[in-house]
Amino acid sequence: MRHAIATAGRMVVDNDWGGDPDGLVALAHHLLSPSDDVVGVTSSFLNPMFGPSEGTAERGRELAAELLTRMAHAPLPLAAGADTGFDGSPRETAAARLIVDAAAQATPDAKLTVVCGGPLTNVADALRLAPDVVERTRLLWVGGLLEGDGFEYNRDTDAGAATFVFAQPELEVIRFPAETYRLLAISVAELEERLPSSGELGGWLWERYEQLPLPEGVAIDPVWPLGDSAPLAFTALRHARTRTVPGSLPHELVCVDLDERLIIEDLFARLRLAAR
Repeated sequence: MRHAIATAGRMVVDNDWGGDPDGLVALAHHLLSPSDDVVGVTSSFLNPMFGPSEGTAERGRELAAELLTRMAHAPLPLAAGADTGFDGSPRETAAARLIVDAAAQATPDAKLTVVCGGPLTNVADALRLAPDVVERTRLLWVGGLLEGDGFEYNRDTDAGAATFVFAQPELEVIRFPAETYRLLAISVAELEERLPSSGELGGWLWERYEQLPLPEGVAIDPVWPLGDSAPLAFTALRHARTRTVPGSLPHELVCVDLDERLIIEDLFARLRLAAR
């Protein structure tokens, strides 16, 4: 495309990169999208269901770094957070500091967007460390449920962080609950066929699925949603079809519908274009 693409503003992308590979798929999508000005990447720890959480935030940071290398992307600040959940104290982790410093360069009229596709540990640590940045931050979070009180991985991996973040009445939030992020359904067969055939980067992303250290005795479902890509409907593809309803916070919207075809097909188009 020889014409300039309008930018969606500065953003930090946060996730537990060592877990479900859809996080790395979403990160690649953000980085391949010219409208998404990613200024930093932060990594959170894995749920103990995958084994001891010690070192998992750093492992996630290393995977994000490898993704950037394989993309031949310009260097970006990368930071790991704590290997334990939010405890209410002002912890200055590298991830929290990265978010705070990026938000400090924003304004209430041009906010930093934090896209979080995992537990809210790093976001909570940042807001606890520097409460004033809440007015300069917009959070796009993949997590929680629209209805019911069942288990939801991103919320319940660090329930204390989610409780703290959603106790900030001034925080602007767009939330993508499980009922919405599961709309980005794609079969394992499609992933196996389409990722490796979309260039070297796509092949590397498929390897992350094959090498995911699942708990012993756990079998995968034949459908593996690209749930962490949901926020792209409000960043790289911000004129996509979406539907939102008011949430519990004064400045919260809950996305209840989106154009899953557009997001998924844009991903594979960008992977193929990058491979040319």
